[in-house]
Amino acid sequence: MLTAEQIQECVSWACQQEVSAPKPGNVNSFSGNHEMEIEDFIKSAHAIAPVMAKKELSVGNLILQSIRATRDVVNCNTNLGIVLLFAPLCKAMHQCRTFEQLHHALEQVLEELTIDDADKCYQAIRLAEAGGMGEVEEHDIQSSPTITLKQAMELAEKRDTIARQYINNYDAIWCIGLPNLTKAINCGETVEWATTFAYLITLSMIPDTLISRKKGRAVSEKVSTSAHSLIKKIKENNNLSDSKVEVITWDNKLKKAKLNPGTTADLTAATLLVYAFQQKLS
Repeated sequence: MLTAEQIQECVSWACQQEVSAPKPGNVNSFSGNHEMEIEDFIKSAHAIAPVMAKKELSVGNLILQSIRATRDVVNCNTNLGIVLLFAPLCKAMHQCRTFEQLHHALEQVLEELTIDDADKCYQAIRLAEAGGMGEVEEHDIQSSPTITLKQAMELAEKRDTIARQYINNYDAIWCIGLPNLTKAINCGETVEWATTFAYLITLSMIPDTLISRKKGRAVSEKVSTSAHSLIKKIKENNNLSDSKVEVITWDNKLKKAKLNPGTTADLTAATLLVYAFQQKLS
């Protein structure tokens, strides 16, 4: 079983690795943009790590207190999606003696989410001032919830891949992100480039819902198609880093078009957290 200190280390490491990786379209080690810089994400990582490690907090409180800690150090939304994905994982991790127990423990945590968790989450979303959330007729984030957090996520799952993870027990992490991250690392890639590979695979298979909400489904599907094409080029080379020019070129193109696959970046951060837990318990 991991200690609070070890969970804190995993959270900080995952956040920093995610933003350091050269993921096209996101703030990364090559460039900032989207009115944010890499330093904002590093500060945010240090802010949420000790909060996420608190065993006594509910999922809702983990989310709300993490966003409060973030807003104390940066004046922008750097990590709402990450926080939403990390909170159930960290809560579940406190119950696990082995990594193999995490999948079931996570499922149990998601099933036990409450109306209070939803209320705290809604407060956090409002505090983060996240863009591109959209509005719905029932149970909108501007109102007080009367349903559990999982039920709220179920209503949002068709328009938000992060919400969908609350319903399918993080299927995108277990089936896409983690296997591809691990495969690339085992093939000798650095964590940064393995992270980029997992990110591109995820983006190619799951159209980014942040782009969908801001620019439309057709645009997000086009971005996914481009990610698939880039992966084909990468596989023609011996190493991922050999495709650095192609990766940077597409990164610049996405940023010029103001296309940010932010949801995919959040899924990648969660993949890194799960990988970190696995390494700590191995």
